[in-house]
Amino acid sequence: MLKPGSTIGILGGGQLGRMLAMAAAQLGYRCIAYAPEKDPVAGDVCADLFTNDWHDAKAMAAFAQKCDVITWEFENVPVEPLAPLTQRLAPHPRALETAQDRVLEKRFVENLGGRPAPWKAVDDRGDLMEAIERIGTPGILKTRRDGYDGKGQWRMASARDAEGFNRTGTPLVYEGLVAFEAEFSVILVRGKDGAVRYWDSPHNVHESGILARSSLPAPAVVTEQVESARALAKQVADALDYVGVLTCEFFATRQGPVFNEMAPRVHNSGHWTIEGAATSQFENHIRAICGLPLGDTATTGSAVVMENIIGKAAAKAHAFLADPDAHLHLYGKATAREGRKMGH
Repeated sequence: MLKPGSTIGILGGGQLGRMLAMAAAQLGYRCIAYAPEKDPVAGDVCADLFTNDWHDAKAMAAFAQKCDVITWEFENVPVEPLAPLTQRLAPHPRALETAQDRVLEKRFVENLGGRPAPWKAVDDRGDLMEAIERIGTPGILKTRRDGYDGKGQWRMASARDAEGFNRTGTPLVYEGLVAFEAEFSVILVRGKDGAVRYWDSPHNVHESGILARSSLPAPAVVTEQVESARALAKQVADALDYVGVLTCEFFATRQGPVFNEMAPRVHNSGHWTIEGAATSQFENHIRAICGLPLGDTATTGSAVVMENIIGKAAAKAHAFLADPDAHLHLYGKATAREGRKMGH
């Protein structure tokens, strides 16, 4: 068990790191963040901040020297510079390696018996035409790496769209569209002893590829498939010997749950747990990586809705406070760009 007063290192400086640091402070830990970008919002609530490049080995070593345990807040942290940090990292970086490459992720899940959408790796236009012929249209062409919130994705309505597509040199994956009835996520926390707890699965609604809201209770089409989805998510966590919060996103279909993607970290669809569950995803992640007992994940209200505040909507966000049941979280971002998550 990591004693209070110990230091937790957070790789990444966004809102997830910010909320992790706030949860850690509540448990008596101090946090430092490592984030190459200018003025990361996690830095506002951390005791120290490194704004060096990911590949700056000297800075990374100095950062690690100050930490008793290190975690991350987003999955696109380069894996190679983390090799010297492995003994202090939680989760293990193999979770990053798996989640960063959509093809590796899909093969990994299939080997566990999971069912992703029909897919094919695409390296050139010939591969794309073959994928469309085999899988059909409509479909989604995605970058194998680095995409999030709808970025790095192109809809293919027909083979004609593929004929005009020019993205040579970028590894891609083509996925057939899934006829789903709802989207949902399985959010779990796994301790160092292998114990697993689940939060209730929210119904997720995306707009323009970005999560707009997560709500509970989820409709029957989701709740009927949660047990099966949880079983796969636990297999993923166990296979990775995972420690911390893990999120797996699913499509609810008439044929059962279809795996969409995994996020080896705290997740936007779990923000409702801050006020809506006995223990939030952020606190339980800190508990897990510090070797503390996991907290109760029970939902505390009869209904919970988490709404993302995106872009310029942040300017009017304080109006939500007129509702006595509302809880406002703004992330401290200076610029409200279109599609940018400013709070919830």
